[in-house]
Amino acid sequence: LMVRRLYRCHWLWPLSKMPAVPLVSFSHVHLYVDSVKGLDEYKKLEGKLNEFCSISASPSGRGGSSVGCFGDIAAARASWEALGATHGHPCTGQRDPEQWNSSTQDIIEQMLVGLGWRITAVCERDDTRSLLVTSRDSAGVQVVVTAHKTATMQQLAEQAAPRAEKRPRQEGGGSRHFDASNLARFAKQQRGREGIAVLGFAMQAGGVEQLHARYRERHPKLLLTQTPDEYDGTKVLEVYAYYKGERATTDADPATVLRFVESSVAKPGFVVLPGLQPVAADFDGTSLPAFCDHWVSNVFSRTSFLETMQDTLGFTPKVDFNAGVVAAGEAQIESTVTGNDPKTVIPDASVALKDQSQVYLPTNNALSEVGHVHLYLKEIGQGVQHVASKVADLPALVQRANDFRKITGAGLSFLSIPRSYYGILRSQCLSKAAGIDVATAERCVEAVTKAGVCSQTGEVDLNVTLERVVAALPAGVDVKVAQFVLQARYSNMYSLLRDQVSEETYLKIVRNNILVDVQGEDLLFQIFTSKILQRESGEEAPFFEFIQRVCSERKDPATGEPKPLRPGCGGFGIRNFLTLFLSIEVSKAAKARFDALNAGRARLAAYYGSMVEAFTAQLDESNPVLTAISDAMTAEGEALERGDRDAAAAHSEAKARGQQDLMAISEKYKDIMRDLRMAAPAGA
Repeated sequence: LMVRRLYRCHWLWPLSKMPAVPLVSFSHVHLYVDSVKGLDEYKKLEGKLNEFCSISASPSGRGGSSVGCFGDIAAARASWEALGATHGHPCTGQRDPEQWNSSTQDIIEQMLVGLGWRITAVCERDDTRSLLVTSRDSAGVQVVVTAHKTATMQQLAEQAAPRAEKRPRQEGGGSRHFDASNLARFAKQQRGREGIAVLGFAMQAGGVEQLHARYRERHPKLLLTQTPDEYDGTKVLEVYAYYKGERATTDADPATVLRFVESSVAKPGFVVLPGLQPVAADFDGTSLPAFCDHWVSNVFSRTSFLETMQDTLGFTPKVDFNAGVVAAGEAQIESTVTGNDPKTVIPDASVALKDQSQVYLPTNNALSEVGHVHLYLKEIGQGVQHVASKVADLPALVQRANDFRKITGAGLSFLSIPRSYYGILRSQCLSKAAGIDVATAERCVEAVTKAGVCSQTGEVDLNVTLERVVAALPAGVDVKVAQFVLQARYSNMYSLLRDQVSEETYLKIVRNNILVDVQGEDLLFQIFTSKILQRESGEEAPFFEFIQRVCSERKDPATGEPKPLRPGCGGFGIRNFLTLFLSIEVSKAAKARFDALNAGRARLAAYYGSMVEAFTAQLDESNPVLTAISDAMTAEGEALERGDRDAAAAHSEAKARGQQDLMAISEKYKDIMRDLRMAAPAGA
């Protein structure tokens, strides 16, 4: 259950004189990239992928089963290579999966291979090419990708700014939103980087006029010139998303755009945006439909964006993540989830999955001059950090993407999560779980470690059998202890979910680095890809997030009838927010350590190794506190829902104590990281 908070907003005009707040829903995201191949080349790749799935995917893997697509990766790799004789190697070329690198990837190819999405529309203009990539459900995720035909984003950034004049629409090209000047403007503001340039929303009839009036009166600086525009019954309003600093008192940041599309007629063949022409698309049997869940920004002034969204769209803050929740060593940020309240009734999980009327826009700002958000703003500028999509079976989506990457050498990879997040074998924990004394538990841990069942750091082999663990235990120890050794692979998850999840699912969660959070009886599964649109390893860049919301079914105690499901059930991963933040820092430090080792710089490698250990220790120490905060938030919301204000106040106090504890942990590791940095060797 989300904890709603009131947000102070200083109104400039009386509410009675303002136009009505228009309703919006998710529509599409628009990426500006260095290059896009021709449609024919991508369609050849789609054909090869479809044939590959028809001959290689296991029957249980088709249709999005949670068991994954391929049993024998080596055999599937051989089948993929054999298809080169008839299909060639469109887009991907011949790649060695062992040489996978997330940088310099073609984002369209990544979506086609890793997610099984397909190209469903195209817009060819004299100077730009745009392709629409969608998931299997036509009402789901829509990703428009545009590139200049002869210039990269860096080259566009270095060119002289075009004259500010009204340009005619190109014949056959349709709308101005595919004009090369948009790419050049974005490139100049984003230091020549590729990026998620536009967040697109759908509006009901009359919405564009209402919203335009609100922006014209309250935020005229954010309006693009020549907007709104109309194309055969479809109206398009474009506004800049952010101010450069505080709202109204600073200029607009002319990079990221919010686009509002109102289509008043059911025009045959219309897809998302005027100018896009539909093309045939065949989806393989292993891909999953995906739907928009939330879009996240990194900004200089979080309050400015929140107030602008409230002024114009009536959005209100839903959840605040303070600095104690999102701190990794010295790196600290604040984040607020703002969104609308569409009053949509959600009767069941199927409707909850597909609903696009509930819009959430989490927004981050940096509180320190270190860390991912600070570096993103410093390297690139304000912009969209990531877009999150929801699916019905997250383990299946991740397993599919991992399988395809190992088979084809193309697609997507995901952020690495420390095994300690899921669970490791410790003598104290084994003693408590198995009901044995600590000395016996220590002998057991020593024995299974010596037998190779467990690593020196407590990570139990994910493929080990019960029989092998039993054989490794010291003589005279009850064989039942072996089960608790196996459970140590996901003991932290088990303490949250107990028997709600099978062992098979637990292991898939661990193998595929899926994050888990619980709020009441609702579950949230999350995963984050490696960076996309990244030219060089180590550069800041956006990424994708995928989630699965498992909403509990509740009944009205008065009538016994099922209650509607809660929008955004499972929340936004208060435990996982910190895990994401820490994991980004761990990944950066781990890469730096690897590079230092390869360069033969042992002292520098040890320094970065100490950073990894500190970040991981902070995660381990924070996890139980985060769980307590999450439980208190859920209990507070439930108490408010039933009208028990005394209980709600008690849970609110418990939540506040947890946040103070988390702040103390944050300060502790901030000091540790500062001391490390002060003693850093040359080259750090």
